[in-house]
Amino acid sequence: MVKKRRTDDREFAVAAARIAADRRCKDITVLDLRGKSPVTNYFVIATSTSDRQARTVADEIGEQAKKKDFMRFGQAGYEQGRWILLDFVDVVVHIFDDEYREYYDLEILWGDAEKVKIDS
Repeated sequence: MVKKRRTDDREFAVAAARIAADRRCKDITVLDLRGKSPVTNYFVIATSTSDRQARTVADEIGEQAKKKDFMRFGQAGYEQGRWILLDFVDVVVHIFDDEYREYYDLEILWGDAEKVKIDS
């Protein structure tokens, strides 16, 4: 297995955000948590419009992870599709529906984190 570089974390987080954007998720945010979180470097947060869309985005991010040699440590919420969490250790992806996104409001919780630009 190829040893990944620290920049790979950021690149993978941005790639995951772009997959969500390409699949028409909304309110997509990438938070740089380096130095703020002891457990991860980046959060990718997106809102889906349906459980089917959320699962499709999660599947495509998982495929991208395999291509980039990112091992998935865990996954939760896939069956229900209201909040899918994909844990790649250094990058954690959250795909919410509107209600869960508003309720958990991770951007407020991590309000001091820098937002990463995701457009090219």
